[in-house]
Amino acid sequence: MNAEPDKTTAGDSPTPDRLLHAGSEGDFTAEDLVLASGRDVTPKNLAWAERRMAEKGRRASMDELLP
Repeated sequence: MNAEPDKTTAGDSPTPDRLLHAGSEGDFTAEDLVLASGRDVTPKNLAWAERRMAEKGRRASMDELLP
């Protein structure tokens, strides 16, 4: 019996486009913005994210960070 896994199993196929997400396609929180910026989730960074979303708008604040 062959010990190598079958290369055609579902786990080896590319992820469908409908499951891939980039940019600000959905709803997100200040915590999401902090994480997208590469910072730790702290009260100071959450306050930064909330200010950024208020100043630039929710979508624009995330679009600047993500492709």
